[in-house]
Amino acid sequence: MSILRDITIRSQKYLDSEEILLFIGARQAGKTTVLKQIMERLKNQKAKSYFLNLEDPEYLDLLNKNPKNLFKILPLDLKKRNFVFIDEIQYLSTPSNFLKYIFDEHKQNIKLIVSGSSAFYIDKKFRDSLAGRKKIFHVFTVSFSEFLRFKKEDELSKKNFYEISLEEKNKIGLFYREYLVFGGYPKVVLSPLDEKEEVLKEIAYSYIKKDIYEAHVRQDKVFYKLFKILANQAGNLVNSSEIANTLGVSKTAIDNYLYIMQKSFHINLIKPFFGNFRKELTKMPKVFFLDTGLRNFFAGSFDPLETRKDKGMLLENAVFRQLLEKYNHEDIKFWRTISHNEVDFVINGKLAFEVKADVQKLKTKNYRVFLDRYPDIKFTLVSFEPNIDSINSYPVIDVRSV
Repeated sequence: MSILRDITIRSQKYLDSEEILLFIGARQAGKTTVLKQIMERLKNQKAKSYFLNLEDPEYLDLLNKNPKNLFKILPLDLKKRNFVFIDEIQYLSTPSNFLKYIFDEHKQNIKLIVSGSSAFYIDKKFRDSLAGRKKIFHVFTVSFSEFLRFKKEDELSKKNFYEISLEEKNKIGLFYREYLVFGGYPKVVLSPLDEKEEVLKEIAYSYIKKDIYEAHVRQDKVFYKLFKILANQAGNLVNSSEIANTLGVSKTAIDNYLYIMQKSFHINLIKPFFGNFRKELTKMPKVFFLDTGLRNFFAGSFDPLETRKDKGMLLENAVFRQLLEKYNHEDIKFWRTISHNEVDFVINGKLAFEVKADVQKLKTKNYRVFLDRYPDIKFTLVSFEPNIDSINSYPVIDVRSV
C-alpha cells in the first residue's frame, strides 16, 4: 500500500460531484499514485472503477480516432455510475474535446478522474472548453509532513512543532535537513541516502528531457544551462535580457524556456508587491524551484545545510515551497524598492515573512521602510532553529512552522 498523499484526502469531497477531477504536476511527482489511491478508496462503493494509461499506444490511437471508442475499451454500464481514471491525458491530440464530449454526454453516469504530466500541454490544448466542467488539483512533490509519513513517522507528522519534546525536535531536525537537501520527489525520499543523487540525476536528464522534447525545444543544452543559472540565483530577480546575453540566445527564447519550466512544474516566478508603483518599481520576477532537491542538483551541491554557502538561499526556497501548501502561487509576492529595500514574501497584502539563516545578525532597521509604509501587514522573521522568540517585538518562528 502506498503512503497516502494529502491531495488524495482533499479530493474525496469532490467524488460525488459531476465535474472532471484533473490532477496536474511534474513528472514523477506522484500523480499516478494519487489516482490509484483514490481508486482504492472507491472499492467499497457500488460504482465501477476503471483505469486507463494513455502511454498505451493502442488505447491512445482508439481515443484519438473517436471519443466514443472509450466504450469499446471499457465495459461501461450507463445504467450505473462509473469512475473512469485516465493517466497521462495530455497524450491525446485534443484532450479537451475528448473530456468535453464524455462530460457533456455522460456526466451523470461517468465520473472522469484524470492526470496530466505538465500544465504546459494542458494550457495549449484545453483552452476554455472545460470551463465549469473541471476541478484542478496541483500535485507537488511531497510536503514535509508527507515526508515524515514516508519515513514512517506518522504520529510525528501530526504534531504541533512547538508542542513536541526535545528528542522529537532533534529527530525532526535531522529529517528536515535531509528534506532541504534532497527534496520531496517520492522516489528520492524512498531511496537510500547514497542513491538519492543518482535518482535526481535520472529525473533531471530523463524525465525533464521529455518535457523538453514535447515542448519542441531545439537547444536542450541552453535549456539545461538556464536551469543551472536559475538554481544558483533562487530567490533573486530574473533578468531575461541578461541571461539571454550570457547564453547567447534571444530574450524571446529565454522567456519561452521560463514559460515551459513553469508549466512543467519545475519553477515559479513570483511578482512584486507594491503600494506606490513609482517608488517600488521592479517589473522583474523572483524565481523559486518547486523542489529543493532538483534545485540543489542543478546548483551542483548536496552538502549538508550547516556547511553550505547558499544556506540562506536554500531556506528561502524552502519557505516558498511551504507557502504553496497554504496559498495560491498568485497570492505570494515579494517587496522591493528602487533603493533595494526588500522583504522576501508578502502574502495577500496581509502577511510578510523575512527569511534569515542567522536571525541573530538581522538588523530590523533594514526593514523600517516597509514597516512604516505597511503598518497593518503582520511582519514575521523566519529562521532555522532560532534561539529567540522575537527581535524588537517582531516574532521569530522556526522555518518548519511556516
